[in-house]
Amino acid sequence: MPEIEPIRSDARWKRLTNSISAKLIGSLLAVMVVIFVLLGYLNIRLHRQHLEAATLASAERVSDVIKHSTTYYMLRNDREGLYHAIQTMANEPGMVKVRIFDQEGRISYSTDPAEVSHVLDKTAEACYSCHTQAQPLARLKRPDRFRIYRSGGQRVLGIITPIENQPSCSNADCHAHSAGQQVLGVLDTNLSLASADAQLKVSSARMLAYTAGALLMVAVLSWVFVWRVVGKPIKALKNGTEHLSQGELGYQIETRSQHEDEVGDLARSFNDMSLQLRTANEEIVTWAKTLEDRVLEKTKEVKRAYDHVLHVERMASVGKMAAVVAHEVNNPLSGILTYSKLLRRWVESGQAEHERREEAMQCLDLIAAESRRCGELIKNLLTLSRTSPMNIQPTDLGAVIDRCLLLVRNKLELGGIELQLKRAENLPRVPCDPAQIEQVLLALIINAIDAMPRGGNLWIETRIESQTETGLSGAETEIKIQVRDDGTGIAPDVLPHIFEPFLTTKESGRGVGLGLAISRGIVERHHGRIEVESELSRGTTFTVTLPAPVPGNEASLAGAGASKAATKVR
Repeated sequence: MPEIEPIRSDARWKRLTNSISAKLIGSLLAVMVVIFVLLGYLNIRLHRQHLEAATLASAERVSDVIKHSTTYYMLRNDREGLYHAIQTMANEPGMVKVRIFDQEGRISYSTDPAEVSHVLDKTAEACYSCHTQAQPLARLKRPDRFRIYRSGGQRVLGIITPIENQPSCSNADCHAHSAGQQVLGVLDTNLSLASADAQLKVSSARMLAYTAGALLMVAVLSWVFVWRVVGKPIKALKNGTEHLSQGELGYQIETRSQHEDEVGDLARSFNDMSLQLRTANEEIVTWAKTLEDRVLEKTKEVKRAYDHVLHVERMASVGKMAAVVAHEVNNPLSGILTYSKLLRRWVESGQAEHERREEAMQCLDLIAAESRRCGELIKNLLTLSRTSPMNIQPTDLGAVIDRCLLLVRNKLELGGIELQLKRAENLPRVPCDPAQIEQVLLALIINAIDAMPRGGNLWIETRIESQTETGLSGAETEIKIQVRDDGTGIAPDVLPHIFEPFLTTKESGRGVGLGLAISRGIVERHHGRIEVESELSRGTTFTVTLPAPVPGNEASLAGAGASKAATKVR
């Protein structure tokens, strides 16, 4: 159990991150982050510019105040008062340093006494703006008057204010400046930007906090909006498709009237499709049930027709059999009736004792022979319709074939038939009824002898064959007994009916056509099969196939034989 929880959490997280709502919210957040960061940066930059502009304006006013405040002392050449006024203003909060340069760049006054009388380099930062040309500029543009530098770990704003030669100054008795000299010196005022930087830092922090808060609020509102408008309807659609895939046809998704957007249209389309699927499924089920009922009805009709055809065929077979039996029995009965009437006539005329004794004996012999013929016919009919139980035992087929050949040896010699016998090596004992198998082989051999009235060749062969089944590693072993002759053969139109009762190709009086039918029944009772191949004037081949010996097969064969016997009796 401890190992399953992380897997479920990972799967849940993966489904969450792969959902459309998560992707849409992520995209919106990314866009909003970029927009808010850019907007915050621009706001901070604009606020910084406004603050710096306000600071510059304040510094310019402070410089102008210092300049105008010291004008009175300059016109009266009151250096003590000038220095005192400048020092007083320099001690104000935010003031870093105040200096006055003359036209040559010498520091005439500074709140830092160590700098007094020092000459500055005209290429320095404070002088470069005025001395970029051969002659100092009379007026500076406002941006060129300001400079920002760092001193003592803080930013300092320096502002240069030219001290111009005004008429009141050039006409004074204490000054020896000509009216053509435009600039008498420079007032350099340095103000600290620490408070402005602190204020800017606080403002920037507040701006960032407001931006982050707005971003968070917009993100939450966007998530709620996306979940209500997109996520929740899509989840409902997903649940609907899952119910539909599980066979819950007709499942409906709840739709609100105010949802007149594409998602609402999709939900309504889903509901319509679900209802149509349920209706179609009901129609299919109804049609299938109707089709099943019709199939059952047609099956019953076909069965009735089949039973009728089978009954007709049985009646036809019975009629044919009755006709054949009547024909076969009628001939000997006619002979018996004729000779019995003749004997009766002789007895009535008194000629039977002396004159026709020998002829009477011949008539009685004929009557007995015809009676035996009728008895054999009835016996064969009983054998065909009611089989006797089989005596299954392991049998040497070679010995059975030898007994059959012993019985027909004289016929083979008298008919001029050459026997070709080929035995399989290591032929196993086959579980069968040896007497019935002998009856089958004897019938086939006698038929082969009768098919060669002018002599010929008779081949008898036994062999073992294995038929490998496709897809299986094992094989089914069979024993085959083949009886082949080169006699007259069987006509193609007669060959398909060769195993039917009372069908014979022999001359009248030499057979009733029951031998092959009985033989086929015996072979089938042994779980085997009998096959025939024939060609006119080239001979006939009968092949008897029996299953190979299997442990416990005797009982199964006996049971099968009893079952077939019961079937034939019915």
